[in-house]
Amino acid sequence: MIIGSLTQTKRFEILHPDFKKVFEYVRSGNWQQVTAGKIILEEDKIWVNVDEVTGKSREAAKLEAHNRFIDIQIPLLQEETFGWEERGRLAMEEEEGYQVQNDILFYQERPALYFTLPVGDFVIFFPEDAHAPCIGNGKMKKMVVKVKL
Repeated sequence: MIIGSLTQTKRFEILHPDFKKVFEYVRSGNWQQVTAGKIILEEDKIWVNVDEVTGKSREAAKLEAHNRFIDIQIPLLQEETFGWEERGRLAMEEEEGYQVQNDILFYQERPALYFTLPVGDFVIFFPEDAHAPCIGNGKMKKMVVKVKL
């Protein structure tokens, strides 16, 4: 997991060949005004989901992980709290198991730690990072960029 500011992405852009393109794209828009939906940057490789969700309690937010994609998550209108746990420490998967089509797996265990991300910052979750997103109050607007490994 990496946490940073959208104004300071250069050192992270070398971690994946598409990160520079992603961060330039993210900085190019006024995302607070964009309608919720999916924007394809490269078919089956990079896309952006602008999501409007209702915040969840820590108890309601489930840990999730992905095998084929990296998540870059960015709160757009208000801070967002996330739970985190190292995936290798988790054993109790939800009954449905890994959902190939959605590249997602949910866990029953609780996060080891929580952190709050302000607007203007981002978090990168790699496959080893189980994360519980959307913790907060009221309506939230966020961006989730999916980058294929």
